[in-house]
Amino acid sequence: MYQSLKLPVALHPSESPEFMLTRVLAWALEFEEGIAFSPGVGSPEEPTLSIKGLDGTYNSWIEIGAPDSERLHKATKIAQRVAVYCHRSADNVFQQLLQKQIYRGTEVPLYSFEEGFISLLVKALERRNKMSVSRSDQTIYVALNGQDLSSHIMERRLA
Repeated sequence: MYQSLKLPVALHPSESPEFMLTRVLAWALEFEEGIAFSPGVGSPEEPTLSIKGLDGTYNSWIEIGAPDSERLHKATKIAQRVAVYCHRSADNVFQQLLQKQIYRGTEVPLYSFEEGFISLLVKALERRNKMSVSRSDQTIYVALNGQDLSSHIMERRLA
């Protein structure tokens, strides 16, 4: 897909810049018609990102960070597809989730980026930002306010 989009994104007071940037990258990587951010912190039962079908059911439920196993267990029962994008070490999240039983857990990919990638993006943030995101196979390329960065997208699955 080649498209220019204006995406107004606010940093919530309880949200770290790393979380916000990972949320934006997940939005870009998962983009398809109907993708939406949750209404916010006031809606804890909603996924961070979702794609709903015409009938209102979840086609995709996308979490950011380190969701607990109960949340993923619920999500996999509700949505056709569930994914997690980690803004910190995916190893900790992976080890924590491995110890729990999650319905269809083997189908849930945990995505992460190379160490330091998100931190470098945070350093390039300004009040207003111009960002370009592209993907080739398992590599993401981001141009943010004149800073060009790339990272391998790592994927793990609970087995």
